Amino acid sequence: MNKSHILIVEDDLDIRDLLTAFLEEKGFIASACASAEKAKPILAGCDVDLVLLDVMLPGADGFEFCRILRLSEGPRIIMLTALNEPVDKVVGLELGADDYVSKPFDLRELLARIRAVLRRPALTAGHPRSVDTEPVLRFSGFAFYPQRRFLRSPTGLRVPLTGAEADLLLVFCKNARRVLSREELINLSRGEGFAIAPRSVDLLVSRLRRKLAGEDPLAELIRTIRTDGYAFQPEVSAE
Repeated sequence: MNKSHILIVEDDLDIRDLLTAFLEEKGFIASACASAEKAKPILAGCDVDLVLLDVMLPGADGFEFCRILRLSEGPRIIMLTALNEPVDKVVGLELGADDYVSKPFDLRELLARIRAVLRRPALTAGHPRSVDTEPVLRFSGFAFYPQRRFLRSPTGLRVPLTGAEADLLLVFCKNARRVLSREELINLSRGEGFAIAPRSVDLLVSRLRRKLAGEDPLAELIRTIRTDGYAFQPEVSAE
């Protein structure tokens, strides 16, 4: 079984060494560096499955580096932040991070979040897979290939999705026309007992809604049900 490769981008040497030793003990391949600039050659030289990305970095901060990574296909991202303001966590998710963990963090919680994010298949140049061999979910002209987080618009263009957005879309597709509460959306997409603020759920829904609207801002594939949650409107067929 191939070991997952995790890159730690953290300028605090003690935290970097702690995480490297911990992840290697848990069976991962761990690389570490102190800045976004030093991370770039590592990412270019080998396959990295997930980046643990500190927000407060010298030079380009974690938010900026997250934005750069999301301009193209890349590894999954978990932000490490000592900033406890909800808006900072929202910014990370808005830029495309798959998850965030606040410092000081519990190593067991971090491990659980890493494993949860790694369960989402990544689409990378080093792991190609033909969409013709994958199951596809179709709705309103869209074609969604959940195994590799691949969404094609009605006009044939690729719609980029983060891991969290793809998980959410899959839950909606499997529960089309059913009202789902925020708690149900968390449990179905992340697992029961996963701690995430309702505001973050609303943010993910908002981001996904914008991507599905595309060139038609009036399209409402995800309907907000006041006080109850959300409902995915279109019919979904599976092939």
